[in-house]
Amino acid sequence: MPLQQHPNVDTAVRYHQAVSGFAAGQELAAFFHPDAIHHEMPNALFPDGSIRDLAGLCAAAEAGRTTLSAQSFEVISALAVGDRVALEAIWTGTLAVQLGNLPAGHTLRAHIAAFLEFRDGRIIRRWTTLDRLGLLVQLGAIPAPV
Repeated sequence: MPLQQHPNVDTAVRYHQAVSGFAAGQELAAFFHPDAIHHEMPNALFPDGSIRDLAGLCAAAEAGRTTLSAQSFEVISALAVGDRVALEAIWTGTLAVQLGNLPAGHTLRAHIAAFLEFRDGRIIRRWTTLDRLGLLVQLGAIPAPV
C-alpha cells in the first residue's frame, strides 16, 4: 500500500528513518516542536510505559544505543488527517547486550502503531503502542500461544 502523500507523513517517515540510524541530540530534536511530549504505552521493555518531554526523548535515544546494536522501522502504512498522522510499522532491533535470557545479537520484532500530532511542521505529540504479546513471547516471558 503506497503511503499517503502529505508533508506530515513525509516528516513522520523521515523521523522513523532517523531513529533507525540512532539519531540523537540536535538531529533528533529537529523533528520535534520544543514543547513536544512522547507517550509510550506500557510494554515488555517499559512495563509502566513512559511520558517524556523533548529532553527525555533525546536522553532515551542515547540510552537505546547501549541496548541495541541495530534497529529499523519498516513503515507499512500512514494516513494524515489535518495535523495528525497514524502510522503502522514493523520495528526490528538487534540486541547489543544480553536482555534476560536473550543473548547479544538476538533480533526482536514488534508491530508498532504510532500516532503523531504536528504543530508548525514538527511533532508536538507522539503516542506509541506495540504488539506486547509478541514481544513478551520473544523475550521468553510467556509461552507462545497455541
